[in-house]
This record gives sequence, structure tokens and C-alpha cells, in this order.
Amino acid sequence: MIHFLTQPQNLISILVGLLVFATLVTLLAPMAGGASLEGRMKAVAQRRDELKRRSRQALATGAGGLRHTDEGFQKDIVERLNLTKLLEDPKVVDKMAQAGFRGPKPLTRFYFFRFTMPFVFMALAVFYLFVVNDFGQPVMIRITGVMIATMIGFYAPNIYLTNRIAKRQQSIMQAFPDALDLLLICVEAGMSIEQAIVKVSQEIGPSSIDLAEELSLLSAELSYLPERRMAYEGLAKRTNHAGVKSVATAMVQAEQYGTPLGTALRTMAKENRDLRMSAAEKKAAALPAKLTVPMILFFLPVLFVVILGPAIINIQDTMRGTGGG
Repeated sequence: MIHFLTQPQNLISILVGLLVFATLVTLLAPMAGGASLEGRMKAVAQRRDELKRRSRQALATGAGGLRHTDEGFQKDIVERLNLTKLLEDPKVVDKMAQAGFRGPKPLTRFYFFRFTMPFVFMALAVFYLFVVNDFGQPVMIRITGVMIATMIGFYAPNIYLTNRIAKRQQSIMQAFPDALDLLLICVEAGMSIEQAIVKVSQEIGPSSIDLAEELSLLSAELSYLPERRMAYEGLAKRTNHAGVKSVATAMVQAEQYGTPLGTALRTMAKENRDLRMSAAEKKAAALPAKLTVPMILFFLPVLFVVILGPAIINIQDTMRGTGGG
């Protein structure tokens, strides 16, 4: 195994295989959207039932608060080492909600991996650089590589969380203007806001699973939270986007001051469409700069070969004919 891993050709083959696998997963992931949507909607329905059950228990026993329970060896390690204070991050709860993770269990898992990943990366780096292949480098260079791997392991959970938040926010905002248009149609047709939100969450699922999940959760919170304002503010906090925050504020003001909800939704839908269009124009404007490096590395060499190849062959033939003559 050590001899196999030390061969550069084998490492390149493994890397190419991983890249092909990642490409296939990326291409085939949209085909599994239906099952994922069904699972998420089922999870939201279970959350709604849990809120109802716990609210009834709270009313019966006089206990306050509706909270998930968390058990397992990860929680034991986090509590014994007091990782919540050692790795305390005041924004981690909001970030977990923005990434779609709810309850104490994902938070415990995040602290657990943030504590263990530096040691895992360090062990792998030590094993590879000091046992498998030292690449002919001195000890200090290899120690530096181990330290860099340890730092990457420490920041890896945060990087994963940030990437997940960005992807989820992008998925939500791509379908949010369409969801507002559907919500406006439902409200103007005579539906209540709760029924309209449930209907839109069912219809918007094929376009954005994350937005359908958030709308379903908003419907559940509107039914069981003591104040409707808390539900709208929770939606704005979980998405952390200016467009959603403005819509949540408009809906709170519409209910508080009695202003027409249809007018507010129509205005917010137009503003969010403009935001989506401006984001698309920004990406289009940045495209030439992003294509510069791929063109230099991949397109220009091929172009030079196509253009200069025949000329070089003719010159070689001419020189050979002159030399032979």
C-alpha cells in the first residue's frame, strides 16, 4: 500500500477518479430532488406535530419552552470538555439556522468536529509526510506542512458551514420572487396568509427545496408561536437576506397597521425581481475576468497548435528538402 501511494501516477489516477466521481454526483444530484423534497417536507410536518405536542405538554405541566433533546457520545464529549465555552462563537447558532440545521444536535456535532478535525488532519499529515513519502524535504518543511494541515482542519467545519449557507441562500433567492408572485395570487384570490404560505410551499418545491422547507416552517410557526411577528422575524433571521428581511418587515407592518397585504406583496415581489436581475448582471459582468485564466491555460495553447502547427510542419519539410538537396 505504501509503495502504491508513493507512485505519482497512482496519486494522479486517484485524483482523477475523485474528480470524475464528484462530477457525476453534481450532474445526478438534481435527479434526486423529489425524494429530498419529500423527506424535508416530512421533517417539517414532524416538526409541526412536535410543536403541537410540546405546546400541549407545556400548557398541561406549566413548563416553559419548546426544545429538542440531544443525546449521544458527541454530546458527552462536548459537555465533559466544555467545548461550548472553549470554542464559543456568538454567531454559530444563527449560522446553523441559516445552513438549515435546527436543534441542539447539529450544534453539538459542529463543536465536536471543530474540536476533532485538527487532530485528524494532523494525524493524516504526519502519517503521509513522515511515513509514506517525505518528498525529499527537510524535517522543518514537513513540520510546517503538518501545521498547515492542522490549521485547515480547524477551519474546515467553518468553511463547510459558510459554503452551505451560501448555496442555500442562493437557492432560496433564485425562487423567492416567484414565490412572492404565487403568494400574491393566493392572497388576492381570498386565501388567508397561512393557507397561502402552505400552498406556495407545495408549489415552489421543484424550484427550491430550501425555500419550500422555510415556508412550511413559517406556516408551522405562525400557528404555534405566541406572536406572529416572531415567525416572520425567524424567517428573516434564517435566510439572512435583505430581500427576505424587507418582506418580513412589510408583512409585520401590514398586520400591525392594517395596510393592504396585496399591495405590499406586489411591491416586494418587484423589488426582489430587480435584486435577482442585478445579481445576474453582476455575475455576467464578472464572467470575462473569470474566463481569463481558463482561456490562457486551455484555449490559447490549442489555438496556437492549430494555427502554428501547419506552418511549423511546412518549415520542417522545407528545411529537410533544402538539406537533402
